[in-house]
Amino acid sequence: MKSFVKEFLKRGAMFSVLGPIILAIVYIFLNAYGVVSEISVSKLVTEIITSAVMAFVAAGISAVNTIDKLQKPMAALIQGSVLFIDYISVYLLNGWMPFTAQAIGLFTGIFVVGFTLIWVIIYLAVRRSISNLNTELNG
Repeated sequence: MKSFVKEFLKRGAMFSVLGPIILAIVYIFLNAYGVVSEISVSKLVTEIITSAVMAFVAAGISAVNTIDKLQKPMAALIQGSVLFIDYISVYLLNGWMPFTAQAIGLFTGIFVVGFTLIWVIIYLAVRRSISNLNTELNG
């Protein structure tokens, strides 16, 4: 458990800076297309902090895959659950998504499909890589 916490903190710290950078890029495009021309200081500060926390948690939770005793489906379930709570909390807190059943349902559906698709792609790529290594080793 100690190594998981250490890895979580290391990964989170390395990537937490990406949240505010991505936020800045989004606002550059929103401004360029006339969607947002001004933003209050308090809103911007809140969004910078929450996007950094969101990136920290999202990167950190990937360390769950380093726990040897944890089966991959359980690791995926833990990672997906934490990511879902992380993302939806920040989106709702910042007003990036309306707090309606329809919006939350749509977000949930898109998240589940996207997360599952990414996990399946990664699983198949790793399985193929292992198969190729086994073929090379067995000559």
